[in-house]
Amino acid sequence: MHGAFDEAVRVSDAPPIPGAEPAHWTPSANPWAIAAAVMTATFMVVLDSSVANVALPHIAGNLSASTDEATWVLTSYLVSNAIMLPATSWITRRIGRKRLLMLSIMLFTGASMLCGMAINMPMLIMARILQGVGGGGMQPLAQSILLESFPPSQHAKAMAVYGMGIVVAPVIGPTLGGWITDSYSWRWIFYINLPVGILALFLASIFVEDPPYLKAAFKGSIDSLGFGLMAVWLGTLQLVLDKGQEADWFGADWIRWTAVVSVVALVAFVARELKCNEPIVQLRILLNRNFAVGALITGLYGFVLYSSTALLPLFLQTLLGYPALDSGLAVSPRGIGSMVSMVVAGALAEHMDARLMLMVGFLILGVSTLMLGNVNLGIAMTSVVVPNLLNGFAGGFIFVPLTTLTMGKLRKREIGNAAGIYNLVRNIGGSVGIASATTLLVRRSQVHQNYLAAHLTATDTASAGMAQGLAAKLSLAGADSYTAHHKALGAIYEMVQQQASLLSYIDNFRLLAVLAFLCLPLAALFRRAPRHG
Repeated sequence: MHGAFDEAVRVSDAPPIPGAEPAHWTPSANPWAIAAAVMTATFMVVLDSSVANVALPHIAGNLSASTDEATWVLTSYLVSNAIMLPATSWITRRIGRKRLLMLSIMLFTGASMLCGMAINMPMLIMARILQGVGGGGMQPLAQSILLESFPPSQHAKAMAVYGMGIVVAPVIGPTLGGWITDSYSWRWIFYINLPVGILALFLASIFVEDPPYLKAAFKGSIDSLGFGLMAVWLGTLQLVLDKGQEADWFGADWIRWTAVVSVVALVAFVARELKCNEPIVQLRILLNRNFAVGALITGLYGFVLYSSTALLPLFLQTLLGYPALDSGLAVSPRGIGSMVSMVVAGALAEHMDARLMLMVGFLILGVSTLMLGNVNLGIAMTSVVVPNLLNGFAGGFIFVPLTTLTMGKLRKREIGNAAGIYNLVRNIGGSVGIASATTLLVRRSQVHQNYLAAHLTATDTASAGMAQGLAAKLSLAGADSYTAHHKALGAIYEMVQQQASLLSYIDNFRLLAVLAFLCLPLAALFRRAPRHG
């Protein structure tokens, strides 16, 4: 059994067989023009995944919905997006990459217009589902198009361009969404996609073309059972992750049953895809050592990146009292750091071992996240800006070498399927990370609150002295002794809650730093990818 597995790994890691596919293909358009076409669409899609977050209260109020109902605006998009990511490779083989890209752009742009025109919550949710279907295919399409359009010697630069859209867009999304919502209307966060989508469609029609091996249309029938199992698995998983904390996780019957359905669907999906001759997702690609290691690391990276991105604005607004726009501005240096590092990493990749670059990136990520683990209620904005800048700078040194190492030993025919799985794993890591961080934030806050409150007793001289001092001040302000005493106790309890919440944020940031450091030894498991040029 082990011998067969080792042989499969050796075959998967072997170099391309001569004659099995075109040795070299060069698109007729300039690769940088192709990059501009696909990244215009991709940036729009990734931005839209986070731009609606800060507008949820406005959307709920305008459409007469509760806050819980409004969160389905995010959940519906993520579920349909996740289902489309791994299915992109099969659809590409069926209708071609250029055609799918243009159809995805048209669907996403049209759905954006419907979102802006929504007159009630069900209409908005259906439009967001269509948006997710259109946007789900664009990330892996952009990645595979860039990798095939650029020569191997420029793959790192191509991934640096791709990384700018993937990493920077979620960072500036909340700030942009808050500004548009405050200045105009929440509907404009969707209407703004119309001119961008039209431009992306025009550029794609001119510059993007299919490689020779995709021009012969695939005639196989769809793996409908595999697709159905994948939809059930991903849909139920996203539902559990999004609603688990609200429902007290496995304390709720429906969460338990949904989790069971998700696990059963996952097992059935894996069994189906391994037996099917034309599976909708080629899971055997995970036998490639570099791809398997890369998928694991990108899942951990998604966990750390999305968790810290979600936690920090929440900390700034709830504990430090920052308004939404100011909290977005405090986080925005992460985008600046990402843009700078993508350029630097793209230039260094041709002269530096990608594994070493990856280790440097995770070291910077871990240190900067650990810096956020030293926050307190009296910090200045610079104490948030500097770690964020370093956190963003780590992104280029992680994303560029991680993508080139993960895809470096794959055949061209495998890249499209691999890109779908790769992006799906990062998104699932992000979803699990956000759900875990939110849960830990609540649970650890309760633990710290119990510990701190246990030291506040009537016999404790420090606590009694503080209560008497506050009561005296309130009495001087005109309150009677009974009211002053109870208000003083309430103020002390509020301090306890703030300190417990602060300690919970510190626990989260330090845990994320540990996960970033754990990726350092994992980077050594990569086999060296060939460098060209």
